[in-house]
Amino acid sequence: MAKINRTASAAWSGGLKDGKGSISTESGALKAYPYGFAARFEGQKGTNPEELLGAAHAGCFTMALSLILGEAKLTATQMETTAKVTLEQVDGGFAITAVHLTLKAKIPGADEKTFEELANKAKAGCPLSKVINATITLDATLDG
Repeated sequence: MAKINRTASAAWSGGLKDGKGSISTESGALKAYPYGFAARFEGQKGTNPEELLGAAHAGCFTMALSLILGEAKLTATQMETTAKVTLEQVDGGFAITAVHLTLKAKIPGADEKTFEELANKAKAGCPLSKVINATITLDATLDG
């Protein structure tokens, strides 16, 4: 497969606390979507880099698991993944120290042991897991 490049951008004006920013993606999924200090640290409306990273990681992991399931001759009828990204103050500033993935899946024909092995393989193998320098944990639940 050829090398793939994707582009996203951020714009910012003002200081850290009083400034305002917007995030856009090449696909148009986000177009000048607002973000700022209050959205990142005070729970105000808007997005933040950690939330976006979480969405990307959840999507990447779930898609990787779909590939791995297919290789095992399994197909999910439903998968839902949540990524909880932890941002902490550490020496020298802030760092993302952990990502916790929670997966709930319905996969006909999968037993618990196989499901756990394949989910952990996807956790380790998805491209975003490889780039995040943090502890990545997973709770995976196979329904039915």
